[in-house]
Amino acid sequence: MKPAITVIKEQIENFYLIRRLSLYEIKSKNKNNYLGMAWEVINPSIQILIYWFVFGTLRTRGDINVDGNEVEFFAWLLGGFFVWIFFYQSTIQGSKSIFSRLKMLSKMNFPMSIIPNYVIFSQFYVHLLMLLISVIILQFMGYYASIYYFQLIYYIFAVFCLVFALSLITSTLSTIIRDVHMLLNSTLRMMLYLSGVLWPLTLLSEHQVVMEIMKLNPLYYIVEGYRNALFGTSWHFIDQWQYTIVFWAIVILLFIFGSTLHVKFRKHFIDYL
Repeated sequence: MKPAITVIKEQIENFYLIRRLSLYEIKSKNKNNYLGMAWEVINPSIQILIYWFVFGTLRTRGDINVDGNEVEFFAWLLGGFFVWIFFYQSTIQGSKSIFSRLKMLSKMNFPMSIIPNYVIFSQFYVHLLMLLISVIILQFMGYYASIYYFQLIYYIFAVFCLVFALSLITSTLSTIIRDVHMLLNSTLRMMLYLSGVLWPLTLLSEHQVVMEIMKLNPLYYIVEGYRNALFGTSWHFIDQWQYTIVFWAIVILLFIFGSTLHVKFRKHFIDYL
């Protein structure tokens, strides 16, 4: 528990530095592109259009039920796909955040635990922008803003906590064993099809046990939470309080494990240069 408290204190004490480094990260990544930071929005937009064309046009799907409301497939896809983009990009970038910066470790004078955090933060700005664009599109589609949008604040915080907990684990393991990063990349691509991002898990209603197991996936909880905030008529995280407890139990366990692993090995990171 002590390493977890140490990591939390380091994030709080260095929050201003995290914010500055995250802005520098996103600017430096796009400085050689003519369109600059616009690519952070263009790339996920192209992916959404491809999946819409494949699953919404070539293989036409009917409306999908969200909290008792019938939602068009494209709107439903949009309500979860930009969450997946943030989760995927942040987890991948977070996993290689330390070993890709090993050369600068000897020169820095800030805690190593903030490295995954500021990398995640650089993706977080894009996530907020994609959320705003998605909300505007949904207004034109007839899915108007409601009081349940306030749930988005909770789910934004929840997905950030999940990604940071995972990144503490993967960034440490990836520094020691580089193959972990490649394995993670393949695993996350598989998770796209197992988290209810592209298809509703209710299609497995005839296989109740399998469906309930898949619902324990913390990413599924997040994706469904965003969709219920955008299309629903209830407070999802309260109505589904059992899954809320399971989600935070998983996140806390991942964070404690990741913090312990990070604090134990970070003194030796420079040895892997």
